[in-house]
Order: sequence, then C-alpha cells, then structure tokens
Amino acid sequence: MFDTEDVGVFLGLDVGKSTHHGHGLTPAGKKVFDKQLPNSEPKLRAVFDKLAAKFGTVLVIVDQPASIGALPLTVARNAGCKVAYLPGLAMRRIADLYPGEAKTDAKDAAVIADAARTMPHTLRSLELTDEITAELTVLVGFDQDLAAETTRTSNRIRGLLTQFHPSLERVLGPRLDHQAVTWLLERYGSPAALRKAGRRRLVELIRP
Repeated sequence: MFDTEDVGVFLGLDVGKSTHHGHGLTPAGKKVFDKQLPNSEPKLRAVFDKLAAKFGTVLVIVDQPASIGALPLTVARNAGCKVAYLPGLAMRRIADLYPGEAKTDAKDAAVIADAARTMPHTLRSLELTDEITAELTVLVGFDQDLAAETTRTSNRIRGLLTQFHPSLERVLGPRLDHQAVTWLLERYGSPAALRKAGRRRLVELIRP
C-alpha cells in the first residue's frame, strides 16, 4: 500500500498538453486548491512550493505518468513532493461512483485527489526507475513503428510481384524477410533479369 500517513495535501492532476487541472484536498477532505495550471515549470513549482509551505508534504497524483504527465512529475520531485500514479482503469471505475455523468478536467482532478486520500491502495509508486520504463516505452514504440513499416513495404513488394509474375511471388514472397532475397531483388529487379543472370550467378550472390 502507498504510504500517505504524512501527507498534508493530496493534489490530483488531470494532465493536458498545454494546461493541467489541479485539485487539492487535505486528509480531512477540505478543498484547498481547484485551478488550472499552465504546463510550465515555474508555474508548477510555484504551486507546489506554496502548498508545501502551508500544508507540509504534498502528494502529487496523476493518471498519465509519461508524455504529458512527465513535466509536472519531474517538477514535483524536484520540489520535494511525493508523487504517485492512479492507473487509468482504476480511475475510470472510481469516477463512476461519483455523481454526474459529465466528464470534465475539474471532475477528473477531484476524483484523482479523493481516490488518493480515501483509497491509497489504488495508487502506484512512481520511483525514478519509472523514468527508465518511460524511455523503454519510447524505444519499444520505435521498434513497433519499424516493424509496421517493414510489413507495409513487404506487402507492397508482394503486390507488385503478383501483378506481373505470380509464380515468382509464390517463391520469393514468403521469404522477403531473408536478406538473400532482398539482395536478389536489389541486384536483379525483374523476372527477366533473374532468368538472364542464371542459376550459378544467383547462387554466388546469395551464398554469403
């Protein structure tokens, strides 16, 4: 369970690209902050410092720890605040328990803060190792993009081969991920060129 015993104010942030909405609650449930915050380091730091000076330990909670949630978390850590993450699925389930159907930034921020205050078991710790996780997420996304582009390119090549030589596509199409086949198509880009090269020359080319 996330330790909230020494928390003086629970600051829920519904994060956005240009602005965040913050909602602050004391352990007793008193609202002490409910405003929009520009996604700016000086503005965020000023709010965190002001709340810390008045209430002591500030716990900053977000529902998106990466991308648009990265700056407020980094500034909060640097300002000496505690930070935590309320998973999106848990947040949505908890939000269903609150009156009103309209989804607004202010309501989401209030739900995040109140969930942290009353249900600390729903929170996830955000240690510095989570920054590494965020970086790995970017790298994995890059790999996924490359894999998708490779698939698209392969499908285009197979489509072209099917148009002018279906038999050749049946032989080479399933093997386009093999470097030898790539070499063949780069060196001899047509059925006629492959036939003209002859078996011996093709074998010499792909043997390495």
